[in-house]
Amino acid sequence: MLNYTKFHDVFPPDLRIPYDRKLQHEIEDHRKSLDGTLFIDRVIKALRISKGPSSELPQSIMYPPKADNALRQLHQQICEAGMSMHHKQSLLYYILLDFDVAGSQSVSEAFASESGMPSNYQVFMKGLWYLDRQDYQRALEYVAHPSLIPDFADDIIITLVRHARDNDYSLALSYFYAVQPVLKSSLALELLFDAMARTSVTEALLFSRTHPQHTREQLFRRWISSILDSNRGQESSSRISELAFMPFDSAEEAWFEEHLSTGEGRDLKRAKDTLLIRKIACDRFAEVGKHRPSGQWAAVLEGLKSGIEGHAD
Repeated sequence: MLNYTKFHDVFPPDLRIPYDRKLQHEIEDHRKSLDGTLFIDRVIKALRISKGPSSELPQSIMYPPKADNALRQLHQQICEAGMSMHHKQSLLYYILLDFDVAGSQSVSEAFASESGMPSNYQVFMKGLWYLDRQDYQRALEYVAHPSLIPDFADDIIITLVRHARDNDYSLALSYFYAVQPVLKSSLALELLFDAMARTSVTEALLFSRTHPQHTREQLFRRWISSILDSNRGQESSSRISELAFMPFDSAEEAWFEEHLSTGEGRDLKRAKDTLLIRKIACDRFAEVGKHRPSGQWAAVLEGLKSGIEGHAD
């Protein structure tokens, strides 16, 4: 069995170190785009590897190693760290994935096989490696694997939402639905909910209802604002219509009315028209005549008002 504590067992002498200037710049660019923290940085921090007991330097300086000596030092730090053998193997495996790209052989797979590294550790670290390389489609294949405990779920959700292309949040939502993690941060919850609201009006409403009352109310108001604040032309109008005709319970009805009439949503561009449409949807025709409609619904609302007034005469 491979001895991971021996440097040349892990990194054979004939391997070319991949960390040239180009790769170093690429890794640092990815780190910056991820708010200064790669997923390997999070793993290192979680496992509390440092350069020494008195060091105040950030954990991220350990990766990537910039030369052979730095790689040897990193290997030594990992081997001497107070953590389980499988965690040490995981960090070495992540580094070897960089070597795979630079060479023609899969040294990472050979290491995992010969060291007895558990397969679920391999799956997770490969997923994090793809996240750090910003290959999110491939990353999802690994981080959403059913064999895994959803570690770093908040960070994964935040990353997938923030780096979604062309308002396509399918990767973030696929990860959430597959893994069903319990999100710990308000930021992750808000970004996930915004992604839901921009993707499916109904799905976002149903999701809000799974939360305790206070959080549910906050999400509901955020849901309304997200839909009304959209600038996607015809699609936006369709979503607003869907919102206005949604079946609400009594609490949601009150939140809707308050948010668009006197709350923070009252200044949204289509707040008044949406409120009017809602009144019509709920057969509250007597209240329609008190408002002046605008936009694409003006003609419809004016016609309804005229009909109501004529009926009253």
